Formats: sequence, structure tokens, C-alpha cells
Amino acid sequence: MLTPRDILDCTRRISGYPWKPVSTWQLAATSFGLAWFLYLLKTADDGFIFLDHVNLVFHEAGHPIFGLFGGTLGLYGGTIGQLAIPAAVWLAFWRQRDTIGCTVAGIWFFENFLNIARYMADARAQVLPLVGGGEHDWTEIFSRWGALNSDTAIAQWASAVGWVGMLAMGGWLVWIWLGAKKPKVVGSD
Repeated sequence: MLTPRDILDCTRRISGYPWKPVSTWQLAATSFGLAWFLYLLKTADDGFIFLDHVNLVFHEAGHPIFGLFGGTLGLYGGTIGQLAIPAAVWLAFWRQRDTIGCTVAGIWFFENFLNIARYMADARAQVLPLVGGGEHDWTEIFSRWGALNSDTAIAQWASAVGWVGMLAMGGWLVWIWLGAKKPKVVGSD
């Protein structure tokens, strides 16, 4: 049986492996892609871009999947599903030490926070169209937490996590690229 210690040992072992190097053209292409993606996010009229259609599928699938473990997890399951899939993709790239893959998957993960924030901010107003009708997840969640009146403030924090996280992933890519450019120091005897 797999134990937490086994997982920790595996994590330590993988963490010791070097990251795949990033060439200058890979950095330029990924940076251009990130800049274009951020531009689309910032200028989208309704704040809903092409990737959010994919994220919505994972959100909706999360409700019945996590709902198998009870009503509360079913309620949270949409947001969990929406974050779990990009996190799993990130983890797969992390295990391979794939720098570009981790960067793109991390950007995808953090982009979800913008969509989640938009949904959170709508908890009281309830003007966003819901897929298939039903209850508004974040109205119910915030009501249970006694935080419904703070929906927009909490949403601002979630949005900030998304923006900062995406920029941090771009910064991390540059950091890895710069690390590969450092000359190797040869020890003197």
C-alpha cells in the first residue's frame, strides 16, 4: 500500500532531478504566448475566453464526481474539478521536469482563478447564466460560510491570485532560462 512516506520519498527523489533547459527561442515563444493570452484575458468583453469553455466542462464534471462523496463535496466539486485537472497536468510535467509544460499548465491552473472569481463575485447578484439552471455554487458556499456579503471582496482576492500566479509562472520560466545561462564554476584544487 502506498503511504504518505512513499509519496514524500518519491517527491524528494524527483525534486533532485534537473529541469529541462529552456532555449532562448522557447522562452521567446512562450513569453509571446503568455503576453497574448494575458491580453485576451484583459480585453475580453465578458471575461470569458476560449479556455474557459474547457474549464467549464471540468467544473461541471466535478459536481457529480465529487458528489459521490457527499453533498458538500458535490457543491465544492465544481471548483475542485476545475482546479484539479490543470493541477494534475502540472504534476505530470513536474514529474518529467518539463519546464515549458509546467509553465503552461501553471498558467492554465491560475487562469481558472479569474473564472472562479467572476463566479464568486456573482453570488449575490446572480446575473451570470448557469449551465442547466440549478443553484449558484458560490451563493450556497458563501451562505454556509456566513460570508455572502463579502462575495466581491473575496472574488478580488481570488482574481489577484490568478493574475499574480500567471505572472509568477512566466517569471519562473525566465528564472530557469537564466539559470541555464550561468557559466559553470569550476572548483580549484
